[in-house]
Amino acid sequence: MRHDPFPEEALRRDDFLGGMARIWQPRQGLGYRAGVDPVLLAASVEARPGQEVLELGCGAAPALVCLGVRVAGLRLAGVEIQPAYAALARRNIAENGLQGEILEADLSAPPTELKARSFDHVLANPPYFEEGKRSAAPDAGVELALAGALPLADWVALAAKRLKPRGTATFVQRVERLPELLAALGTHLGSVEVLPLAPREGRAPRLILARGRKGGRAAFRLCAPLVLHARASHLEDGEDYTNVVKAALRDGKPITFDG
Repeated sequence: MRHDPFPEEALRRDDFLGGMARIWQPRQGLGYRAGVDPVLLAASVEARPGQEVLELGCGAAPALVCLGVRVAGLRLAGVEIQPAYAALARRNIAENGLQGEILEADLSAPPTELKARSFDHVLANPPYFEEGKRSAAPDAGVELALAGALPLADWVALAAKRLKPRGTATFVQRVERLPELLAALGTHLGSVEVLPLAPREGRAPRLILARGRKGGRAAFRLCAPLVLHARASHLEDGEDYTNVVKAALRDGKPITFDG
């Protein structure tokens, strides 16, 4: 758990979405740093101007900021258990000119002000690993972001409770935990869709995006994989993202579950 604020020398401001969003993060080795996963998560949320969006476990809020920059006029909210990252999230939202608030809270005991609200969309990047089932990271704050005691079912249940009717909840998660995530989505939401994220053509997906709708009645849908990298292997320096992924990461374009 990271309580104390990060000193300025421990931070760097990174460009996201080709510089349209700028995010303060810990420098390498000094805390949890976001990769492409929260950017792809944000790109997949079908939000419209004026809607309300909640992120569970927002960290420094890279996903919220990327979504807010892509879709103007959103009202953003995040919940983060670690005070140091919650402070970064507030800073990132403010310095990117967005409207939002960050609550410091444990998701296992949501605060009253969160229980009183409902949202058009909820998104989350829950820890990819279960607590105690891997070698822990040396930094306690990083470890809390990577592995958590709260079951995936509780993340989904909380998301569903905070959704308005017909609202959507979207998650990014490791493919190994897909059965657990699907069981929870099927219990609390409907119209469930899964978009596998394959590292390269012909490679097995490592991550998935999964979405459910409150009150949805459509049949389960497994979408064709979104391929992240263009060539069969990485042969030279520099990026080799496919056009769709590059547009999402660098130009702030949306990712659809329809391909």
